[in-house]
Amino acid sequence: MITLRKAKEQDVELIRDIALATWPSTYLELIGQQQIDYMLDKMYNRGELIKQFMEGHTFLIAEEGEKQYGFAGYSIVGHEERIYKLHKLYVLPTAHGKGVGKILINEVFNQVKEAGASALQLNVNKNNKAKNFYLKAGFTVKEPVKIDIGGGYFMDDFVMEYKF
Repeated sequence: MITLRKAKEQDVELIRDIALATWPSTYLELIGQQQIDYMLDKMYNRGELIKQFMEGHTFLIAEEGEKQYGFAGYSIVGHEERIYKLHKLYVLPTAHGKGVGKILINEVFNQVKEAGASALQLNVNKNNKAKNFYLKAGFTVKEPVKIDIGGGYFMDDFVMEYKF
């Protein structure tokens, strides 16, 4: 049975390992290996992940026994409006179809709703198949965005939102 647990700072390497294992199959055709390498180095280096923990990001790890299958990471981004953001949700390709993503997103919904969220937002690459997963989960496309992330790279995303 797949269970979830709240990650600790000691799980930074595990989170990095899952990201390194999932990004190529998710993004290679969409953004290419050079941008994948750039973004992983920028967003998943040890210091950046520890900084996210210190800033109050919550990470959930999906596991079954000794095997970890994926993770989600979220935080509050609009205190006054009570808006939360799902920053990360990745499931190992070997675990696709086991319902891990659904378990993770449902627990994020539960936790942010319990915390008084008015909405949960996320960014997803416009061509990422995960967009359909989020639509099925009840998100709607709020707006398209193009974000300069440095190094000559851009994220061409949709901002999606789930309202509570």
